[in-house]
Amino acid sequence: MTETPLLKITDLHVGFRGEKKKILPAVDGASLTIYPGQTVAIVGESGSGKSTLAHSVIGLLPGAGVVTGGTIEFEGQDIAHAKKDDILALRGSSIGLVPQDPMSNLNPLWKVGFQIKEALVANGVAEGKEADRRVVELLEEAGLPDAERRARQYPHEFSGGMRQRALIAMGLAARPKLLIADEPTSALDVTVQKQILDHLDMLTDDLGIAVMLITHDLGLAAERADHLVVMYRGKVVESGPALEILREPEHPYTQRLVSKAPSIASQRLSSQRARAEVREQAVQTAGEIAAEVAQSNVVLGEGADDIVVAENLTKIFQLRGARPWQKVDFPAVDDVSFRLKRGTTTAIVGESGSGKSTVARMVLGLLPITSGRVLFDGVDVKDLTSKKDRLRFRRQLQPVFQNPYASLDPLYSIYQSIEEPLRTHDIGSKKEREAKVRDLLDKVALPTTVMSRFPAELSGGQRQRVAIARALALDPEVVICDEAVSALDVLVQAQILELLNDLQAELGLSYLFITHDLAVVRQIADDVLVMQNGKVVEHSSVSQVFDEPREAYTRRLLDAIPGGTISLGS
Repeated sequence: MTETPLLKITDLHVGFRGEKKKILPAVDGASLTIYPGQTVAIVGESGSGKSTLAHSVIGLLPGAGVVTGGTIEFEGQDIAHAKKDDILALRGSSIGLVPQDPMSNLNPLWKVGFQIKEALVANGVAEGKEADRRVVELLEEAGLPDAERRARQYPHEFSGGMRQRALIAMGLAARPKLLIADEPTSALDVTVQKQILDHLDMLTDDLGIAVMLITHDLGLAAERADHLVVMYRGKVVESGPALEILREPEHPYTQRLVSKAPSIASQRLSSQRARAEVREQAVQTAGEIAAEVAQSNVVLGEGADDIVVAENLTKIFQLRGARPWQKVDFPAVDDVSFRLKRGTTTAIVGESGSGKSTVARMVLGLLPITSGRVLFDGVDVKDLTSKKDRLRFRRQLQPVFQNPYASLDPLYSIYQSIEEPLRTHDIGSKKEREAKVRDLLDKVALPTTVMSRFPAELSGGQRQRVAIARALALDPEVVICDEAVSALDVLVQAQILELLNDLQAELGLSYLFITHDLAVVRQIADDVLVMQNGKVVEHSSVSQVFDEPREAYTRRLLDAIPGGTISLGS
């Protein structure tokens, strides 16, 4: 590492113009230095200013964004207030960018190869047939097999991991000296994430490229970065060698980030002890509730210990074959069986395409079953043919979906969103429903003042709390969480997991928890079902899966947890 910085940011202030041209601060006096060949990770929750800082370096702030103070020196030249043409000259050729969301950053109407070729032509690297040849080389470098054919495909024909590799190829097309990777793998499974980051590390090491890595994942930062910068409310609150900061965090915010990171190895034992206490309380509460319901004569079945039983579940989709009239059978779920005990949590884990969400939809009755059966409270769900029985079944199983931004109607107030299932099932008077909504908001630790607000006025974590409150409105026995925390920052994720644990202990809930993140499983689950290509490859307790995994695929999932092997002490 040379003593001359490649990038030096000093006392940077960035704001956004609001009403009456008032500047709202987003980055407040941030300073950092990146040397050639160095990887620096900037960590912090959403709204901390990390992406704004990165975008100010490459001149991609939104229209209302403006640098109000400080300097950004790239190779000794201050570019904080450089002319547009000077910034354009640096983009791609000297400073590359790998943005966060591959689907919204690739034009769906253009072939992937054409879009990479555009980057080559714009930066004067190659033209014509030479550019076409270079596109194939770049895609091969990024780890895409059969690159020549892939270059002729459209983004929708790529998986999430393949699209991210295409963006990496684009970002490195002109061999920049600095690559800004803004949450480059946050939307990907841990195994795909590891493959892409390993490949990015190899490429940047071979080319001597410096990397500014923007992430909210402390485990990932600890594994991949030499230097760590922690941002909180626009300020840099801590900066230094990555492992040193993670092992001995000084600032209270950094300490909180470390304590809540699900992937850090030192958290596992304490979360296991806490989980055992939650399970004991939840099983007891669930048993008491089941006994009361059985006495009231409104139970669907016999109140068995296993509230949900899936037997030999199979789902076959028909896909289009080589010719329009041909149909090909695709087994998305292949002979899956499991039991969910009252008051416990069973996690179904696996990569995208493993069939875990399809299983959840079949259990919910949202997807017809090709073969096999689902028993709820001892009754085969297929036998619930009357409208009354189906409605009662729907009340007892409620979902919480992945994206809190898409699962709430933007035109409904928070009160309307939570009250809607009560109205649909004709429960209570208007006054009683309002009292129920207030009680539910209290349960998920939200003030009643949010009732009149709309989803757009809430944060992601607040919206997910509303989604949980809505799921609890009908007093269900089972809640199915489909990637319910994967879209959230680490601190918000920890809050939601703690909330789910507290509600389970208080209400005796049973959870079916769908996730691709094994780090989260340790904090929420009792039993684990590991799925691959539609089949169950391992099924046992959480401690068994983490401490003595039997299958190579499970070990691969565990090895892919970012920062999972890092010990931070007791």
